[in-house]
Amino acid sequence: MQAQPQTAEQTLSAIASTVKHLSTSFASGLTRPLAWRKTQLEQLKRLASEREEEIMAALKADLGKCQLESWTSEVGFLISEIDHAISHLGKWSKPRRVSTPIIAMPGKSYIQPDPKGVVLIIGAWNYPFQLTLAPLIPAIAAGNCALIKPSELAPNTSALIAKLIPKYLDRDAFAVVEGGVPETTEVLKQRFDHILYTGGEAVGKIVMRAAAEHLTPVTLELGGKSPCIVASDCDLEVTASRIAWAKWMNVGQTCIAPDYVLVEKAFADKLIEAIKAKLKDFYGDDPAKSSDYGRIINQRHFDRIAGYLNGVDVTYGGQMDRDARYMAPTIVLNPPKDSALMQEEIFGPILPIVPLETIEQSVAFINARHKPLALYLFTGSSQLEQQVLENTSAGSVCINDAMMFMTNAELPFGGVGNSGMGAYHGQWGFDTFSHLKAVMKRSTWFDINWRYPPFNAHKLKWLKRVG
Repeated sequence: MQAQPQTAEQTLSAIASTVKHLSTSFASGLTRPLAWRKTQLEQLKRLASEREEEIMAALKADLGKCQLESWTSEVGFLISEIDHAISHLGKWSKPRRVSTPIIAMPGKSYIQPDPKGVVLIIGAWNYPFQLTLAPLIPAIAAGNCALIKPSELAPNTSALIAKLIPKYLDRDAFAVVEGGVPETTEVLKQRFDHILYTGGEAVGKIVMRAAAEHLTPVTLELGGKSPCIVASDCDLEVTASRIAWAKWMNVGQTCIAPDYVLVEKAFADKLIEAIKAKLKDFYGDDPAKSSDYGRIINQRHFDRIAGYLNGVDVTYGGQMDRDARYMAPTIVLNPPKDSALMQEEIFGPILPIVPLETIEQSVAFINARHKPLALYLFTGSSQLEQQVLENTSAGSVCINDAMMFMTNAELPFGGVGNSGMGAYHGQWGFDTFSHLKAVMKRSTWFDINWRYPPFNAHKLKWLKRVG
């Protein structure tokens, strides 16, 4: 007899049971041995390597991604992060010795990384494979169980993750829940030991409110309007190439893509012409026919992005096909500062160019807005570089390039203010999913009575000298 599919009510009720099972598995000590963690990481690498074609097909179906882009930003990125974690796991997990004050001698002090327990990872739709499974790497390395919630807006990738995770990873330690708002709402009612969410600010607030009910720590990887400052002393050819690549990768649906460009008024036309030339080199005369140019995730987001072009000066591009979810690479010159285009995170293929009288005005322009997830500066001036670094705040800064800081697992990735809180990648991720337990071990062979009553002036004198 064929099994009947679960009803919505059964799916929701199963979520609590799944979390309880993961908690039982963690309490059993299953995830603590380093050998087990390494095996799970190796299995995750096998998943990415062996199922590469299926993954790329899912990404193509969801976002129209070409194979090279899918490899560099999703599959290959994940494999590189796994290799880094495997090679550093022994070092990260060791006790970290710290000094001990004289008053506590003889003794020693150290920090012991402990797994937190059962963690929740809520992925995003724009890089649905990488942003769902990259946080799982440090969660595994730190010795946790995990419930994984892929984004329902990338249904093909979500279904593939749900199918593959049980085939490659330990089913007692890892589980996947698919679905939309009802399932996510039910998931957030459960008690976790850490939550990592990647997505927008509005849902980030919902996640944080739900976490507060259980006093659960959160890592929020959000977004915002990441500025790109271009000084007239930059290398124009290289600058245009790197901006065009970073902005229109994944059709601008990247949380760290340059959201808008600040440039000196006298240099703006040269920069625009250089970017236009690069777009033609990259995607040809008609990007709609380019196999390297993707599509908007769905029609709802298409309508949102298209609305940003109302009442602004489109200086390049602007062609659209709603049914195909296609929007051409588009440049807007000097949009009104109070327009939706300059108030909301674009998350699409529109690049506003904002001319300034002097490039030094860029600092005040950026500081008048929420702190961004990333900030980019193209210049040959070390003086301007220091001015920007010292007087602005952003999650990450990249000078004379864009997004490339993501390739360095030694750098933390995370936001500040409205662009997020907490960080991961490399050891930063391991520490995020670990409780860094303080430990002091004392000897009993030497025990001075200064701290014990009855107290007197002599004891106070010596405690002041060694305290």
